[in-house]
Amino acid sequence: MAAVPPICEFGWKARDFSLAGIDGKTHTLESARGPNGTLVMFICNHCPYVKSIIGRIVRDVEDLREAGIGAVAIMSNDTEAYPEDSFENMKAFAKAHGIHFPYVIDPTQEVARAYGAVCTPDFFGFNKDLELCYRGRLDVSKTTLVEGARRELYEAMVLVAETGRGPDEQVPSMGCSIKWRAA
Repeated sequence: MAAVPPICEFGWKARDFSLAGIDGKTHTLESARGPNGTLVMFICNHCPYVKSIIGRIVRDVEDLREAGIGAVAIMSNDTEAYPEDSFENMKAFAKAHGIHFPYVIDPTQEVARAYGAVCTPDFFGFNKDLELCYRGRLDVSKTTLVEGARRELYEAMVLVAETGRGPDEQVPSMGCSIKWRAA
């Protein structure tokens, strides 16, 4: 089921976390942080929205590193109900798509709840003071890649790196809803 996150609530502070990465390390907000900003992404392996744009996510994260933006991708889905999103499958997905930034699992779903994550992909762009400046989409692509699409996330995060502020106008991301565990 498709979900759309709310409009950016400018200025709220990034929530800390300590999560296991596919690289065997524990990653925190501080370890993901860049000198000019931080991008926290909620993605998963099975979502057709993520699958259609993962190459662009990888490209943009690599390009944003040059602007001093750090990044982390968090997988928060219920892996019992969605085994394609298991930790082992996260490793295979990362290898297949050239993910060279931290890809971590949120087994309790507490981090997704703390951020108010709604869908995959869901992007949270913070400035160097860890204040939310961007909660928009990667680009106009949904489940089908749109060739030549404007790099909305990349442009927004470069603006954040340069000015400490994101764009006033942002289009929310869209994707598969987070797969929450039954209460």
